[in-house]
Amino acid sequence: MPRNKGFVLASRPTRDEPAGPHNFKLIDIPVGEPDAGQVLVRHSYLSLDPYMRGRMNGGKSYASPQGVGDVMIGGTVGEVVASANARFAKGDLVVGMGGWQLFALSDGRDLRKIEDNSIPVQAWLGALGMPGVTAWMGLHRIVEPKARETVVVSAATGAVGSVAGQLLREAGARAVGVAGGPEKCAYAVAELGYEACVDHRAENFAELLAAAVPKGVDGLFENVGGEPFQQTMRRLNPFARVAVCGLVASGYDGTPTPLPDMRALLDSRAKMEGFIVSDHMSLWPRALGELSALARNGKLRWRESVAEGLESAPAAFFAMLKGGNFGKQLVKLS
Repeated sequence: MPRNKGFVLASRPTRDEPAGPHNFKLIDIPVGEPDAGQVLVRHSYLSLDPYMRGRMNGGKSYASPQGVGDVMIGGTVGEVVASANARFAKGDLVVGMGGWQLFALSDGRDLRKIEDNSIPVQAWLGALGMPGVTAWMGLHRIVEPKARETVVVSAATGAVGSVAGQLLREAGARAVGVAGGPEKCAYAVAELGYEACVDHRAENFAELLAAAVPKGVDGLFENVGGEPFQQTMRRLNPFARVAVCGLVASGYDGTPTPLPDMRALLDSRAKMEGFIVSDHMSLWPRALGELSALARNGKLRWRESVAEGLESAPAAFFAMLKGGNFGKQLVKLS
């Protein structure tokens, strides 16, 4: 049998020693044979996502912390190479939560078979996977965009934001993106359905945002936090809806996440709700069905940043947290 390599969480970040590649350790272990009911999956791609940073901490959160010494959590796509489970056959392509490793044994409960081979397999980790469903969920359940309404999406060209912009276009809403740099903003407008995009790195960001939303903001899909979040909240229209999906710019290292101007929330009588996509698993089949139909019809596009080889995962992960990726961040494993 081949050898398995993977990254475990070796230590937790602290105030004195912020998170970095040093918190991970590369291990090399034998690949086990599947027991009754199990399958062995060889991973092709690993998904890197901001939620992983929160799991590295030991404090209270919506999910249990990543165990020290355990293989780091992560979405994966790959091929079944051995099966003792009647639901899966050798050669099946599957998406699951195999973690930061080349191979994984699974009882099949966390695996979903990929039936549509017309779509690149790694897309099931991005636009047609958890990020895409996250965009669908936040818009459909919370923002509920209506035709001609203005909806702002932060991290507009990221894995979630890139899908959100296209779904807003399909809904007939006016999508305004917030992204880091002219290149990302140009891509948001040219390819992703945004009517405007504001560079959050610009010194006059507040003025540029105000010009992009002259009639105010009816909906906000927040992925980042920080000053852009504060500025957008000040422009909410009456009865606006705010979906808080992520706070990648603040809070992960134990520093308090500043609240937006709560007076603005009260004055606008807005609804603000945080959400986690895994809380709504019953809606995933509907979301995936709609997203895959858009993809097959050429109405859903995506872009990927791909790091080569398992050993590149830690550096790629922390670069992504600082905005170094363009679109979905993946690691190609085989």
